[in-house]
Amino acid sequence: MQQSRKAETPLRWPYSISTPPSIPSLTHTLTHSKHLITCIFFCFYSPEFFLSLSLHFYSSMMAQAHSALSQITFAVYPCNSDSSFRRSILKTNNVRFHDKSWISVSDFDLKTKNVVHSRSQRILCFSVQQASKPKVGVSPLLLEDPKEPPMHLYKPKEPYSATIVSVERLVGPKAPGETCHIVIDHGGNVPYWEGQSYGVIPPGENPKKPGSPNNVRLYSIASTRYGDSFDGKTASFCVRRAVYYDPDTGKEDPSKQGVCSNFLCDSKPGDKVKITGPSGKIMLLPEDNPKATHIMIATGTGVAPYRAYLRRMFMESVPTFKFGGLAWLFLGVANTDSLLYDDEFSQYLRDYPDNFRYDRALSREQKNKNGGKMYVQDKIEEYSDEIFKLLDTGAHIYFCGLKGMMPGIQDTLKRVAEQRGESWDEKLSQLKKNKQWHVEVY
Repeated sequence: MQQSRKAETPLRWPYSISTPPSIPSLTHTLTHSKHLITCIFFCFYSPEFFLSLSLHFYSSMMAQAHSALSQITFAVYPCNSDSSFRRSILKTNNVRFHDKSWISVSDFDLKTKNVVHSRSQRILCFSVQQASKPKVGVSPLLLEDPKEPPMHLYKPKEPYSATIVSVERLVGPKAPGETCHIVIDHGGNVPYWEGQSYGVIPPGENPKKPGSPNNVRLYSIASTRYGDSFDGKTASFCVRRAVYYDPDTGKEDPSKQGVCSNFLCDSKPGDKVKITGPSGKIMLLPEDNPKATHIMIATGTGVAPYRAYLRRMFMESVPTFKFGGLAWLFLGVANTDSLLYDDEFSQYLRDYPDNFRYDRALSREQKNKNGGKMYVQDKIEEYSDEIFKLLDTGAHIYFCGLKGMMPGIQDTLKRVAEQRGESWDEKLSQLKKNKQWHVEVY
């Protein structure tokens, strides 16, 4: 015998269609539902009310953004004269709530589509698309005032005593060697510009000059002038620990390890570090044309100054510099675990796809067109036609990393130039004359 089934209670809207509720009371009802998976919004008498309701609801939800809700789907259904539900053919859109209290409704682009009117119903289609993440405010903006970069404020005989803030390993377990991101506090007393370097004097005596301090080691600064804390008081280094392996035994020889890199990578928060500088002008980021193209080529820790450039272009809100050009980064490392600041760069790629390009050369994982290891010069050759056209229209090109990178890159550029019927020597001379060519290798 067929069992009787209890009739399901029809869904009832707690408000009268003819008398729309106040927006706060409606959102209060919605946000306190225990089973809030899909919010069914009625389109009352005007699209304007629906948009207002949607925005207010979203604002209320953002005030509670740390709740367990990770995603809410908005669907729109029509109402007709007899209050029955007729499913409309509408695109539903997902709104993801991030755990950032500073995201507001103004960060979203609300687009209205296809407002359809009839005697029995009004249908409003809309989409909510997340815009680029808001840029970070920086201070003090007085750092923008000088017309020339600061140079040699502290010298080896009278270095500045900075403080280690943090030391963080950057690479994964399969990376050959160890690379660290090191933040130091200079208290705002050693200002610098993007593309400059600090000198570091490691503790101890110079083995070649007993009684004298160790020599200064230069490190490209991997942060903007505002530092990782955006307050103008810190600077960052990207440091690979230098170790030496005996070719006969294959074991590490501590007596031949890099003095300064190991000192920095072994440092603890609160430790003191003697710094000099800042120094260097060749790698300064030209800002006279905010729509310029910048082609950045790095191996390993040579990516340090480019991290500073990119944070200034895409992360920081600087009133005097609104970048609208193209930044193209080529980074060569051994494998995926060796990639440096990859999360940051990948985020820029998502947020600014029209202004940022990012190509990786992984020598132990990728093959070039000839079946050999993929080095950064192979990536350059892959895009050579485009790169040369950009250089012809005024693009800046930068090289930073181990000096061993340059012969292979120069050979590639020369070969490509000859294939195009150009003289590389003449082209290089012209690039240097136009101040488009920037090289810092070590």
